[in-house]
Amino acid sequence: MNRKDFLKASTFLAVSTVCSRANAFASVDAKIRVGLIGVNGMGWSDLNALLKDDRVVCTALCDVDENVLQKRLDELVQRGINAKSYIDYKAMLHDDVVDAVIVATPDHWHCLQMIDAVSAGKHLYVEKPIGNSIRECEAMVAAVRRHNSIVQVGQWQRSQQHFRDAIDFVHSGKLGKVRLVKAWSYVDWKKNIVQKPDEAIPAGVHYDKWLGPAPTRPFNRNRFHFEFRWFWDYAGGLMTDWGVHLLDYAMLGMKATVPRSVMATGGNFANPDGAAETPDTMTAVYEFDDFYIQWEHAIEIGQGPYGRNHGIAFIGNNGTLVLNRSGWEVIPEKDQMEAIPLQPATDNGLERHMQNFVDAIRQKDGGLLNAPIEAGARIAILSQMGNIAYRTGKKLFWDNAGRKFTDKKANSYLMAAYHNGYKMPKA
Repeated sequence: MNRKDFLKASTFLAVSTVCSRANAFASVDAKIRVGLIGVNGMGWSDLNALLKDDRVVCTALCDVDENVLQKRLDELVQRGINAKSYIDYKAMLHDDVVDAVIVATPDHWHCLQMIDAVSAGKHLYVEKPIGNSIRECEAMVAAVRRHNSIVQVGQWQRSQQHFRDAIDFVHSGKLGKVRLVKAWSYVDWKKNIVQKPDEAIPAGVHYDKWLGPAPTRPFNRNRFHFEFRWFWDYAGGLMTDWGVHLLDYAMLGMKATVPRSVMATGGNFANPDGAAETPDTMTAVYEFDDFYIQWEHAIEIGQGPYGRNHGIAFIGNNGTLVLNRSGWEVIPEKDQMEAIPLQPATDNGLERHMQNFVDAIRQKDGGLLNAPIEAGARIAILSQMGNIAYRTGKKLFWDNAGRKFTDKKANSYLMAAYHNGYKMPKA
């Protein structure tokens, strides 16, 4: 699929191709056998949410840290679940004990592992952001369509009812003309990391398999497990973490596809001598024809706009709708409309998202997915655009037909560099 075809395939709320495999399970009554790649943090949360569905059984765990892997295996045994264990994810993918896979590894691994999984005939739940570069996202969309797998992206807010209700209200037009949307994440629970010395690779850690396509560097705990998120080699900071979730709903509310331009500024102002590379403070502005979307984030600060540490605000002539994981409300503009008090969340978004994933697999219908691969690619690309604008220090204009920026330096960031013998999959 060329880039022009990718653009056509990525229209608003595009759906995945219907899965045609007849041999996904032995019968409609058989449980879906799930394997997890990356058993720490969000991966473990994903698996536990999925296992609340009695149509699923966990049969395999894979991680390059044997210490964490053994801990999770023991926890499953205590619950009466016996799963096979793997260090090499490819060995797990080629084992017929697995029907579907969760990929919850650091971002720089998502593209390779997702494409390998669908190539092996597996259905897939992949954590966000789906790719660590714009070209990776394009390749991942192409691979899913080529192999006709059911692939759900971990943007679980798309399955939570109050988020859907809020967007329905925005689309009703009652807010009047919306010309500005704000999305933000203020994370006071996250502390900036201080410089730490390199050290010997810990026992049980297969560090070469953790690095994968990333540049070879000495082992440093600042870059391992959760902290990987703050280094460009592996991820994109808060922009591709919380930004992917919240900007997704900003785009949904505005029925937006791609911006005309993007600019960004920020830096490591809270701890300029710390180890993190990605900015602890950042603002990005995405320009569309008659409105713009503003993203902002800050680490070690919890008081965000409207007294919320995260959220999306649709600012209209008649009023402002403020939405986050707790609920949504409408604040009127003087006497232009009636206020709507907080409409609280009433369900578990992650669990509903997993149910939606299982439903799509059972019915062999990717059109049922709430977060298909196209949706994941669209918002991951938008977030990457913001980071590229920050890294270049320029206002960037996007050539949608050519799938590139009009700036040469910005285009050098379109594709993540692959190292250690790994090759970027072709779209």
